[in-house]
Amino acid sequence: MEREKTAERRLGTLQRGTAQRAQLRVRLADIAWTCLCAVLALWAAVSSVGAARGTTAWAYCAVAWILLAFACAMVLAGYKRRKRI
Repeated sequence: MEREKTAERRLGTLQRGTAQRAQLRVRLADIAWTCLCAVLALWAAVSSVGAARGTTAWAYCAVAWILLAFACAMVLAGYKRRKRI
């Protein structure tokens, strides 16, 4: 019983309004944006190779690079916003 209370005090709670809850939301957002950037980077690279070989349309390549640039800009904006606060 005492061990559980000690662990709870160390970890904190994830109730609304706590610092841990806010950090969790930011952490999950970072993971989601990073995963999106990785998938878009892979898609852009594969479509670029395919476009160079002439097997896929150039439109897919352009869309992939535009979406990747937008996602990376959003990640950087999030980092800058958190750094200001």
